[in-house]
Amino acid sequence: MISKMNKLSFLIYHKEYEIFLEKLRELGVVHIEKRQGAEMDANLQAFMQKRTAYQSLLKSMTLAAASFEGTPSAASSQLTIDQVVNSYETQQEQIQALNMQLPVLDKEIDAMEVWGEFDWNVIEKLKANGWQMQFYCCQERSFDETWTDEYNATVINRKGGQSYFVTVNQTPVELEAEVVRLPKQRLSELVREQEELKATIQKANADLDLFCVNNIQVVEKALEDLESDINLMEVEQLGGERMADGTIVMMDGWVPVENDAEVRKMLDESGVYYEIRPAEKEDNAPIKLKNGKISRAFEMLTKMYGMPDYGEFDPTPLLAPFYALFFGMCVGDAGYGLLLVLLGLYLKKKLSKSMAGMMNLLITLGVATTVVGAIFNTFFGVSLTSLDLPQWMDSLIISGKWEGTAYDKTMVIALLVGMFHICFALTVKAIGSTVRYGFKNSLSDWGWWLLVGGSVVVATLNYLGVIDMEVSKMAFIGIGGVSAIGIYLLNNIRRNIFVNVGAGLWDTYNMATGLMGDLLSYLRLYALGLAGGMLGGVFNTLGMQLRDTMGDFLFGIPGWICFGLIFVAGHGLNIALSCLSGYVHSIRLTFVEYFKNSGYDGKGTAYKPFSSNKKND
Repeated sequence: MISKMNKLSFLIYHKEYEIFLEKLRELGVVHIEKRQGAEMDANLQAFMQKRTAYQSLLKSMTLAAASFEGTPSAASSQLTIDQVVNSYETQQEQIQALNMQLPVLDKEIDAMEVWGEFDWNVIEKLKANGWQMQFYCCQERSFDETWTDEYNATVINRKGGQSYFVTVNQTPVELEAEVVRLPKQRLSELVREQEELKATIQKANADLDLFCVNNIQVVEKALEDLESDINLMEVEQLGGERMADGTIVMMDGWVPVENDAEVRKMLDESGVYYEIRPAEKEDNAPIKLKNGKISRAFEMLTKMYGMPDYGEFDPTPLLAPFYALFFGMCVGDAGYGLLLVLLGLYLKKKLSKSMAGMMNLLITLGVATTVVGAIFNTFFGVSLTSLDLPQWMDSLIISGKWEGTAYDKTMVIALLVGMFHICFALTVKAIGSTVRYGFKNSLSDWGWWLLVGGSVVVATLNYLGVIDMEVSKMAFIGIGGVSAIGIYLLNNIRRNIFVNVGAGLWDTYNMATGLMGDLLSYLRLYALGLAGGMLGGVFNTLGMQLRDTMGDFLFGIPGWICFGLIFVAGHGLNIALSCLSGYVHSIRLTFVEYFKNSGYDGKGTAYKPFSSNKKND
């Protein structure tokens, strides 16, 4: 649900402005409204640029710290943020400079490998005695055998259709071949230098990783302090409007109703003039979501799409069960669900409190996957019906073909779930439109709800044999006639009837083309679940075949070890792929199919209290 808000307006004497803001920030519950058209000064812009730089640095240092292998220093860092930034940049520049030397060495080694190992000192001695050694290469077919006698040419190597040769003469010669310029080092020296350079780079990277581990908290603290300063400067420059030649500052803000008493107490003690009134739908008040423990885990999905308007209702409790169901159908394996639950419980104890909500979501999705996977007959790729289960458990499992058809029951169920989800979205849209605009202005939404939902109900009753075909025809005609009035004639009672008909026809085209595509999207629930189950079964079969192949060797122990490796690696990969597909496609069904058909816009403003701490996060 959405927390009720109060609109707060107050006037402050300019000399007391900064002191008042500190008290307001310490209270940490008031959302300050920024003035339209207000501009940031150069100082605030510089702080925001620094924040971007710190965020980028923190991201890079986090990645480096994650790759560190060893024991970090127990003592806290004594460096300032500027020293950390300078040291990090210096080390990065040194590593980049070292890395730039590697391609040069690689090229020189490639050039020397075709010639092999030789001593340049010998060549220098030949030169001192009046003999010139020259290095050449040419295509093999272009090598002239007469060069051997005339210029003392000797082929050293043939590689890639090229001939590499040297000539030894008392005077330099010119041949129809390419002159080769070689580095003045032996091949072994170059290889050794390359190994030393790689070792130096590896040590520099390890030192940088250790530096990041020991100093990442300095950047986190600096970023936190900077965020606090930016928050204060934004409120000072963008929140307050100076009046009466700058002597008075007027500010507007929002406070949750549950925090009203403490805000009034602080304002009374500060001696400022203020007014508080309940927020109205038209005020565009900031949104603070307030849900139960389970629904709260799904608030991240609502925030990803966008907050509701103050006049709307919180979609989180409505999308939560559907999202969990979709995820469970996509993963579709009870064993995988149990692993997700155990992983969530373990990480919840290990990670920080800020990650508790994410772990609650993981546990909830794991429970949903366990239940759905068990009903859909899969446990680590094994069909549950092949096991000796009690009769009552066996009766709960859904498998096989839908009666009288060649379609899997799980595929039909995916379509039925999609149909129900779309009808539910249309219901939410009609109710929400009525609450916001009144029943007379929502007749078109109710018309579509009646047409789609009523048709589904009538078709279901006819399929179940509750009503016969004749009654169904009459029901369809009645539903279509009543719906047409709202869709084509009364979709906007203030508009010309011919315009309404045109608008209704356009809505009909959009609904006819959109609903079918939306419904077919739910087939992916079946397809992804089926693919994950089949892949898990394949890994089980591969492991068992390998175990059987090695069954008589060393009492079958190596076979079982190979089976375990394939089982763990295969199902680990399958879990990762299934969870990724379940996460992405469940979001798609929520953001596209549900939010589109429910009329949810997600254009509200999130509640962000003016605070120096994280008490409201």
